[in-house]
Amino acid sequence: MAETTGFCRDCMTPATAGERRCLQCGSPRLVRHAELEALPIAHIDCDAFYASVEKRDNPDLRDRPVIVGGGRRGVVSTCCYIARINGVRSAMPMFKALKACPEAVVVKPEMEKYARVGREVRDMMRALTPLVEPLSIDEAFLDLTGTERLHKDTPARVLARFATAVEREIGITVSVGLSYCKFLAKVASDFEKPRGFSVIGRAEALTFLRDQPVTLIWGVGKAFAATLESDGIRTIGQLQQMDENTLMRRYGMMGKRLFRLSRGEDERAVHIDHEAKSVSAETTFNHDYGTAAELLPILRTLSEKVANRLKASDTAGRTVVLKLKDTEFRIRTRNRQLPDRTQLADRIFRVAAPMLDHELDGTKYRLLGVGVSDLASDAMADPMDLVDTGATRRAKAEEAMDAVRAKFGTKALETGYTFGTGSRGKPQRDQEN
Repeated sequence: MAETTGFCRDCMTPATAGERRCLQCGSPRLVRHAELEALPIAHIDCDAFYASVEKRDNPDLRDRPVIVGGGRRGVVSTCCYIARINGVRSAMPMFKALKACPEAVVVKPEMEKYARVGREVRDMMRALTPLVEPLSIDEAFLDLTGTERLHKDTPARVLARFATAVEREIGITVSVGLSYCKFLAKVASDFEKPRGFSVIGRAEALTFLRDQPVTLIWGVGKAFAATLESDGIRTIGQLQQMDENTLMRRYGMMGKRLFRLSRGEDERAVHIDHEAKSVSAETTFNHDYGTAAELLPILRTLSEKVANRLKASDTAGRTVVLKLKDTEFRIRTRNRQLPDRTQLADRIFRVAAPMLDHELDGTKYRLLGVGVSDLASDAMADPMDLVDTGATRRAKAEEAMDAVRAKFGTKALETGYTFGTGSRGKPQRDQEN
């Protein structure tokens, strides 16, 4: 068995396997793991972020249950851990939250302040590694591979010092998950909140996952979990006993994700944050067009281009944006927000096409564009559609088309929308935002 290495998170003194407290400072906050010095992928999550910022700015709230929310929606945006102990949860209607915790202090959210603090934390992350991939205002993945020479220390110890620095300099706390892949790093960061530091190594991954509920896997929410349960699948261990083809036949693209993540296989890289707001493609025509027959093939081709970029960068977006420019150079933009992020050409096109149809009022257009905004990791993109069962089949077909095109070129396969359309189905100029 590999020797277990560790250290005290408060004073960084090395710790051996048998100690319950640090021999130097007496702290119980020891972290030990056989693979501790070899794991480079981290997920950092700010603890009860909005509420923590409010407590930092108002010390009178420090020991009180705090709920951030209210306003027009009348729901809980987030709450501190004291409120959570009393049964308050994010997205809970405010009247239910106050019934569960009547002594709670309700604070109206200040998003600009939270964004400012989030940027401060992210700047500190970038001092550790250039490979920082934000998931939201208060959490991000980091890849510290190869940073030992820069910091003259292991990723684990660097991250422990980072957590202490955030607490000291910014006044909030973070939890750290450390592993060999993004999936398990994110799982680990939830283990011991707040102020957690948890590790999942490669050697223990299969055993650890075996008894976990299927809801631990990204994209398995209540609805899909109910579908799996109706098929007799409740634990990840049951998924580990199934082959990939069987899972894909049953659940389409989600089956592929179930197969891989249930085995701790997640090869997605941590991508640098370029602060990209959207991914889009547009084309200016040689001739003006104004009919569905003329514009739909172009929209389909542009949707495929956007989808390819999203897939290549392991990102997905929640808002589909349509752009049109008429012969007088007036621009029309329309958008629709989706319940889940997507990176599929089929879904982008099916959302954009009705918006385009609504603008076909006899106007001639010289430019058409489509894009996806509100970008984030593709970890939970395109879950299985329990209403539109055909969506799963189309997603599986799109994956097969992607594989063929990757091998034989983009013209190896075309959809019915673009086949035989010539240059109208091929953008002449495009741009990415």
